[in-house]
Amino acid sequence: MSRTLRLILGDQLNSSHSWLEDVDDDVLYVMMEIRQESEYVVHHIQKMVAFFLAMREFASSLRQAGHEVHYISIDDEEFEKSLPDLIKDLIKDRDIDRFEYQLPDEWRLDQQLSDLCEDLEVDTKVSDSEHFLTKRNDLKDFFGDKEFKMENFYREMRKKHDVLMDGGEPSMGRWNYDQENRKKLPSSAAPPDPRLFHRDVSEIVEQIESRDIKTIGRIDKEDFIWPVSREEGKEMLDHFIARCLPDFGRYQDAMTPDYWSIYHSRLSFLLNTKMLHPMEVIRQVEVAWNKDKNIDIAQAEGFIRQILGWREYMRGVYWAKMPEYAEMNHFDHSRSLPDFFWTGNTKMACMKHAIDQSLEYAYAHHIQRLMVTGNFALLAGIDPDEIDKWYLGIYIDAIQWVEITNTRGMSQYADGGIVGTKPYVSSGNYIKKMSHYCSNCHYDVNEKVGKKACPFNSLYWHFIDRHEEQLENNYRMSMMYRIWNNKEASERTAILEQGEEYLDQINKL
Repeated sequence: MSRTLRLILGDQLNSSHSWLEDVDDDVLYVMMEIRQESEYVVHHIQKMVAFFLAMREFASSLRQAGHEVHYISIDDEEFEKSLPDLIKDLIKDRDIDRFEYQLPDEWRLDQQLSDLCEDLEVDTKVSDSEHFLTKRNDLKDFFGDKEFKMENFYREMRKKHDVLMDGGEPSMGRWNYDQENRKKLPSSAAPPDPRLFHRDVSEIVEQIESRDIKTIGRIDKEDFIWPVSREEGKEMLDHFIARCLPDFGRYQDAMTPDYWSIYHSRLSFLLNTKMLHPMEVIRQVEVAWNKDKNIDIAQAEGFIRQILGWREYMRGVYWAKMPEYAEMNHFDHSRSLPDFFWTGNTKMACMKHAIDQSLEYAYAHHIQRLMVTGNFALLAGIDPDEIDKWYLGIYIDAIQWVEITNTRGMSQYADGGIVGTKPYVSSGNYIKKMSHYCSNCHYDVNEKVGKKACPFNSLYWHFIDRHEEQLENNYRMSMMYRIWNNKEASERTAILEQGEEYLDQINKL
């Protein structure tokens, strides 16, 4: 009698996978909480708790459906073993003659499992995870030798999947409403309370602590707020569509110290662990736009673009450019990550709030990541290896395929322009325009030089100056170089000296 072992990774919690359509008594599923996945980066404690709880919920649902599951938890002796060794042990102990796994979404696991299969003496098979709307190489094949441009790919995805389309044309006549999605949150706005879930996680936190696993961030052990099952994920989606989507698009780039969730969906953890399928989310938003007069096309399109366009695009870039992508450092930046990234202890109000929020909730929205913490790191010349590890560890939704392309690519321009056509850098003026941070900051956003001058201002021009040779021919940067070169020499010198001073005392900012 043939006996099959099937591996389900912690981000493969897809209850609709074809593996699970029928119960087969000759199939044993294995899921693992193991040290190698707990320590390849320093994770936020809430991220680790969320993954382990979601995995346990999924294993329980499999058992309830009649599937046989071997679950290795953090308090088992096997926790210390590597994934390959655990698979080999199970094959031997359970008389397994066939090993199967789903394609991993991280390069390191893809290589580890591929190498493992070469060593095994049993039959092996790899299956698709049946989650994404594209195959690994679709984006590379779509562009061929041409430059990668997300907008072109996004439009093709809209056509292919008939999303927000009217025949062969985009619904309402436009493909993209990004210009309408850049409004500052009015002081009178009152975003809805975020959908939270409440459970005591003291036991699993104690298990993590007993293994001496280093973590970052904070957690309320008696009130864990994140969804960890498909059912809770569907509740989160319903809440977003009913309460947040009507205002999502126009304020998706807005930042405020008063609300940590604003109108954002916070569905990325559920999507990245595959508890929700991207197309079910897209279709529900599309249906809501058709039915609800309070939801205009700019709100629906702005959200759908993030999932149908950006998410699939970034995954395509990952598989087209790895493993070399993880080593790219276009500007040769090498500065260490400032201490306040781990504590939030900085006088810069925008940085303090974005980091504090990240430590408190394992969450910050895309503009906080891109134009606050990411912007500062790029202006300051932080080593992309260090900023990569920080983003990968601190956010609950961070898995390398989506984190590294957004961080090393979009945020840090370390890929030299594969993802973004220019570095996403700004002075304090952008933060003032899009947030309510500056009015209560120790620094003056209107000053470039002086003890109270906003660090973003001098660091911006310092970045522009030191990378002129690499950027002056970038058509999207040409105006800034004209402005910089037209300044009086004395003003340029004063700004550069201010930038140098801030870099020298970066941990005291």
